[in-house]
Amino acid sequence: MKIRESGFEGLLIIEPRVFADSRGYFFESFNSKAFEEAGIDFKPVQDNESRSSRGVIRGLHYQLSPYAQAKLIRVVEGKIFDVGVDLRKNSPTFMKWFGMEIDSENKIQILMPKGFAHGFSVLSEYAVIQYKVDNLYNKESERGIIYDDPELGIDWRLGKTVPVISDKDRENRPLKEAEHNF
Repeated sequence: MKIRESGFEGLLIIEPRVFADSRGYFFESFNSKAFEEAGIDFKPVQDNESRSSRGVIRGLHYQLSPYAQAKLIRVVEGKIFDVGVDLRKNSPTFMKWFGMEIDSENKIQILMPKGFAHGFSVLSEYAVIQYKVDNLYNKESERGIIYDDPELGIDWRLGKTVPVISDKDRENRPLKEAEHNF
């Protein structure tokens, strides 16, 4: 496993070691001992999976403390543009966003720490995303930031594709109005 820094404290790019041959491939998508040896404190308690079509934007989602979640995100099928917005008040990257294309071919994973709002756009015909989280879902602490907040100016890499947004995500607030306690 190769671990790269992203320029955002705690937000890591994980490149698993992939063993490929004529039969296909094999890789460890998570190994607690390898994470511990690399100094990464991440103990998942829940696995989530979503399937979305081209143009779908999910996010930007987070949970308030003490229910905040770190997420290990990977693409099983397809390609996405994965985004994290730093909501940690004492962070040098506070209110800035990180984005990266990840897909089922490169097998790259993103470890999104607690204190980030997370979202992604689907760049392929469809995409299946799996992510491990280190805290259980808590509906009362769920919050969101509107995907098209002009202050953030996120380019979701959709080109001329019209974004597909859930009614719930359309009700998210701009970053300036969003409640967060990190």
